[in-house]
Amino acid sequence: MPHPADTIKTALSDRFGETFTVDAGLSGLDELARLAARRVHRRYLDRPVADDLLRLLCACALSAPSKSDLQQADILIIRDRDRLGAIADLMPEMPWLHDAPLFLVFLANGRRIPALAEARGKPFPNDHLDLFFNATVDAAIVMATFLRAAEAVGLGCCPISVIRDHATVVSEMLALPPKVIPLAGMSVGWPAEPSGISQRLSLGTTLHEERFDEGDLLAEVDAYDRRRHAARAYRQQREPERFGRAEFYGWSEDKARQYSKPARADFGAFVRAKGFCLD
Repeated sequence: MPHPADTIKTALSDRFGETFTVDAGLSGLDELARLAARRVHRRYLDRPVADDLLRLLCACALSAPSKSDLQQADILIIRDRDRLGAIADLMPEMPWLHDAPLFLVFLANGRRIPALAEARGKPFPNDHLDLFFNATVDAAIVMATFLRAAEAVGLGCCPISVIRDHATVVSEMLALPPKVIPLAGMSVGWPAEPSGISQRLSLGTTLHEERFDEGDLLAEVDAYDRRRHAARAYRQQREPERFGRAEFYGWSEDKARQYSKPARADFGAFVRAKGFCLD
């Protein structure tokens, strides 16, 4: 088995395309190795996730930092095959969801604190954008912490933001009350096969010191496009009937095409209909 320092160096080299120095005597290398080598898993064994284990992982996730100790994140567990299948049917581009042992929905809960203020006979003058922002950030931190905890015990996960494409339907399906919205879903199970490392933009693009410096963005992204293409090229191009077929099709071309049409343009209306004020 390779030393964790070697695992980190290999994983980060694959992900960022550069060489990293790792002190082999640094504490916590096992945890850093898991973070560095993180992978998305979309294929799962026909093996259940034990109730006690799932409850433990959720408790660890909900131990994450929370803005001002407001604790505005909830986790909704879906095991029922009919309900999970109904959610999977909303996303036919992800047929593997039907085979996931379970599905979690991470919720931004802006309901609890105003309800407590009312119960305690106190005013609540903070029903504005910050309530929504704090709840969604809390939920995102809990989701990331669950991912970290699940992978530590050998589970595989795949976050699903597409659930927000169907926010109203999912909200009704899960009986979400006012001021509670789905941030993202996540399929969870025991991995059925190894998964590759996803390349990321270089640290020269996304890491800044002292002040923001975009540098030569297009050159950095072009280098990333080519590095990613060499490791794992896109299998198909988006909307060739609209944009034609590019001679070289990289990440930047794919994302430009992906966001060339409106996405979730009704999400703000959904959030307002759920009782959040975004002013």
